[in-house]
Amino acid sequence: MQKDRAAIAKKKFGQNFLKDEAVLAQIIQSMPDTPNRIAEIGPGLGDLTKYLVDVKSVTAFEVDTDLCKHLKHQFADAIATNALTLQCGDVLEHWKSELLDEPYDLVANLPYYIATNIILKALADPACRNLLVMIQREVAEKFSAAPGERAFGALSVITQSVAEAEIVLHVPPTAFDPAPKVDSCVLLISKRANRNDEGFEEFLRTAFTQPRKTLHKNLSSRYDGDLLIQSFLELELERSIRPHQLDTSDFHRLYALIK
Repeated sequence: MQKDRAAIAKKKFGQNFLKDEAVLAQIIQSMPDTPNRIAEIGPGLGDLTKYLVDVKSVTAFEVDTDLCKHLKHQFADAIATNALTLQCGDVLEHWKSELLDEPYDLVANLPYYIATNIILKALADPACRNLLVMIQREVAEKFSAAPGERAFGALSVITQSVAEAEIVLHVPPTAFDPAPKVDSCVLLISKRANRNDEGFEEFLRTAFTQPRKTLHKNLSSRYDGDLLIQSFLELELERSIRPHQLDTSDFHRLYALIK
């Protein structure tokens, strides 16, 4: 099953198998130094899993039934010793408020089509303490962008409200089989709190509705004009400022005034 990876990969699951041993080693070296269990989503052929089970206890979630059979065979010893717990099925069906019933770090090569949803759920999950995930570069930049950068948006503010985020590794398409059409990054998110403010996130969605328009214009579609003027004056914000020019603390102060 290891030989023809491109033939094995299923488009509906967004499968691109990481084959570069140097990249795999760098992911392991970048893991947070914690006693937490590891949750791996989409272990695929087990390329990363084989390293993870050598250093930590792992719970892996695989939606592809064919790959699940392969993993059960490949990791029979690890499963027998409880080094690996394999959950076959859609991880989102397992994931209620907490994915695991103990503190865990998410370490995974995430399928691109669900990466954003997975990261947001992990940021809200009180059992999740850290994330080290391979995702599409464009998405990684949205989660980690600093104020003033083009990629800075609602995802950046949400993440930086509860965590520190940084890109620790850039990965080319050639590291995968089949090769994706985009570059990838390994993103490290170290949580200090959990996202739990739906009102603030709705405010952010409004603020970044049209990122290249002014913040005042975007917010005017939802909030009272006089209140906005008063709030901008109090925070000494120019009405011409654009949403990506504020920092995370500014968004929280502005939301506190107009919510």
